[in-house]
Amino acid sequence: MIELTARQLKIVDIVKKQAPITGEQIAENLGLSRPTIRSDLSLLVMLEYIDAKPKVGYFPGSKAAGSGGGSEQLREAKVRDIQTVPIIIRETTTIQDAVVTLFLQDVGTLIVCDDEGRLTGVASRKDFLKVTLGNPASASMPVSMVMTRIPKVVATSPDETVLEAAQKMIMHEVDSLPVIEAGPEETGGKPVIVGRLTKTAIVQLLLKIETTG
Repeated sequence: MIELTARQLKIVDIVKKQAPITGEQIAENLGLSRPTIRSDLSLLVMLEYIDAKPKVGYFPGSKAAGSGGGSEQLREAKVRDIQTVPIIIRETTTIQDAVVTLFLQDVGTLIVCDDEGRLTGVASRKDFLKVTLGNPASASMPVSMVMTRIPKVVATSPDETVLEAAQKMIMHEVDSLPVIEAGPEETGGKPVIVGRLTKTAIVQLLLKIETTG
């Protein structure tokens, strides 16, 4: 379960006292810049401590007002509850084949692993665009030339809470996370792919909680 930080609690208090209030005004109250608190605001909206209305500002959310059954369910949800089947390619897959897979599977990011199913990197649409625009020879290049490699890959685990994983997505500005577990000791414990967590899955969970909770 995520405990709110001192700054996040302060934000909730500011919104309660000064709503409606813009993100810029909240940041000014804290003596910080708007980008610095962007992830805090996103998390607090997801947790329903505050609510946001376009072109108006932030208001106290249902949790701040004392209603929070749905938020409790959300805080307790684990990644394993909503993870989906990962879309995996190999490091040796050509960029052309990877792009085809990307669109056929309708995903924004492909998970790259070795022949034993261990995570070695991820490759996104942005990665492919960077290398393919104006470079016809890139079609035959291996994915390993453009992917983001471990340890720079942001990942989650089945036992992590959905909110903790969502916070990673917000902080690192990604649309999905590979779900990994540590591999056998004899293989050096290299992470093994067991699933994929997407923003869509999180939104579906929120809708389910809202309609049933």
